[in-house]
Amino acid sequence: MTMTEVSPATRARWLAVSTVAVGTFTIVTSEMLPVGLLTSIASSLGVSAGTAGLMMSAPGLVAAVSAPLLAVTTRRLDRRATLLGLMAVLAVANLVGAFAPSYPVILAARVLTGVSIGGFWAFAAGLATRLVPEKSVGRATSIILGGVSVASVLGVPAATFISSFAGWRMAFAAMGVVALALIAVLYATLPPLPGEGPARTSGSPREWLSGQLKTVLVMTVLIVCGHFAAYTYVQPFLEQVSHAGPALISTILLLYGAAGVVGNFTAGAWAARNPKPVLITRAVLIALGTAALPVIGLPLAVLVVWGFGYGGVGVTLQLWIMRAGGGELGTALFVSAFNVSIALGAFAGGRVVDGFSISAAMWLGAGLAVLTAAVAGIWGRSTTTGS
Repeated sequence: MTMTEVSPATRARWLAVSTVAVGTFTIVTSEMLPVGLLTSIASSLGVSAGTAGLMMSAPGLVAAVSAPLLAVTTRRLDRRATLLGLMAVLAVANLVGAFAPSYPVILAARVLTGVSIGGFWAFAAGLATRLVPEKSVGRATSIILGGVSVASVLGVPAATFISSFAGWRMAFAAMGVVALALIAVLYATLPPLPGEGPARTSGSPREWLSGQLKTVLVMTVLIVCGHFAAYTYVQPFLEQVSHAGPALISTILLLYGAAGVVGNFTAGAWAARNPKPVLITRAVLIALGTAALPVIGLPLAVLVVWGFGYGGVGVTLQLWIMRAGGGELGTALFVSAFNVSIALGAFAGGRVVDGFSISAAMWLGAGLAVLTAAVAGIWGRSTTTGS
């Protein structure tokens, strides 16, 4: 009996997919690094906590601009070289942050981090079609974007742990070293990936943004805004409404993150075939989770449902972009919309919390998730065909 063997070429391509996934893990961990270090950084550099919070908003806004800009200006460059360059920028940004003598210096480093995030995510998210056969694109995209989910579960807590015994500068330095090491690994595992010619991004913006891509971008804004309007304030909600202690909150958020990882990988194969029902299902799960929080006393179960639902959103929308023929520029605009929506969602949630209550922010998240499902059901019909 003959055993089916995996060819060396196939193993090499899947190794490249795994390496890119480590890259997405590294950039997202770097982006979220200040979350658990904010108080320490503010105290060390002599700024208020609110001012220190700019270290989180700056990279997201810069990433939103850099993603489409880099997609257009570097479209003819080999993507392997581009990804190596962006990882080098991330390494420099983290190392500069580790040795920053003042707040303006570390904020400038965070701007560089945003450039790396926008470009790397935009190019990496669509690489599956160039690395694996068509039947495996869903799985490969899930692995690449799985780095985002795993960063939320493992990367940020690990950085906070390093800071707890070695200081916040060591956490930045550690991520800088990881990025440096990853440059070598990406160089060794990625094959040449020639850039796209001008034909892939031809046509007027009005023509190119019509129909398919516009619908996916609208859904991205709705569901991401809704998620972050609620999720940004989930910790104070658990403290003030659910009356959960620190240990229970840590456990709940860890399980939420783990559910998100599972949700990411279970969505890939289905979304590659037909993303519309997958997105509708995930939006409904998010709506159920966020709406149930204010009315029932089981935050653990509810947040697992919410985490599982949101965990599949990124990969589903990315595969929808690819199925609609958006190409690299479509992915770049998706990354841009995603990052802007994080900021908008957090801002909108904050206004609702201040004006009404924390529970109202959960209802806002649920409402936008339901609206996403409606848009996908009514206007998402043509985008699933790729026509």
